Amino acid sequence: NKKDRAPQETPRETWLRIMGLGAGLVLAAFLLWSSLGTEDGVTEVLAHRGEVLAGRFIEVPCSEDYDGHRRFEGCTPRKCGRGVTDIVVTREEAQQIRSIAEKGFSLGGSDGGASILDLHSGALSVGKHFVNLYRYFGDKIQNIFSEEDFQLYRDVRQKVQLTIAKAFGISVSSLYLTKPTFFSRMNSSEARTAHDEYWHAHVDKVTYGSFDYTSLLYLSDYLEDFGGGRFVFMEEGANKTVEPRAGRVSFFTSGSENLHRVEKVHWGTRYAITIAFTCNPDHSIEDPAFT
Repeated sequence: NKKDRAPQETPRETWLRIMGLGAGLVLAAFLLWSSLGTEDGVTEVLAHRGEVLAGRFIEVPCSEDYDGHRRFEGCTPRKCGRGVTDIVVTREEAQQIRSIAEKGFSLGGSDGGASILDLHSGALSVGKHFVNLYRYFGDKIQNIFSEEDFQLYRDVRQKVQLTIAKAFGISVSSLYLTKPTFFSRMNSSEARTAHDEYWHAHVDKVTYGSFDYTSLLYLSDYLEDFGGGRFVFMEEGANKTVEPRAGRVSFFTSGSENLHRVEKVHWGTRYAITIAFTCNPDHSIEDPAFT
């Protein structure tokens, strides 16, 4: 009958078919492992936590984001890029700065995963809202902070400003501190408001307008104090990450050439300061004063 006349599969053909299925399963497993092990396709670490970098700078082409704003010759970015250094702020200074943040956050904190403390404006996350800590707590503030705290904050800010000016070949006097400049505390708590969703990709120049140069000073260590929470420069096919290290300063021009995000914190607590600079004196802010 027809069934008897049908060609039978040889042992060699059976073996080849099994090997092909096995190879396909191995490839699928590898691709799944790769997607889980490299969030958003991250493939390269720009700065490892264990490194102590005297300075690492990568120049990238400037975007057109600056064209829609008033230009300031000698300051508005014409040389764009991103840099990392571990020798501007010591780990001891970072610990002292972190203690300032901890004292401030002891007064409040977000119900969600991201809390903000702005010593310039007084903005502090409390529950699902913000309060002005100088008005809300009044004279009690002088029992929380000290003049030494504010002086250290100013000294560190000046070091970061000098580092940016030197890296981009501009005069330090042409840079002005701008808002928002703030402490951040991130943990794995579920987001309660839009302010808690810190992990979305964004461009600082588009988001804030006044930003020309952005910097972050990290106050805790990746994989020691927290998991996740790496800083990611978004690039097609080859995102670059910075692993936070206490005292590490990461800085970059604020346009679309440096689209970025922060990974979700999976455990522990991540502390940092965002310090922003503008070339436009109309957008400048003063250093916070204890009095």
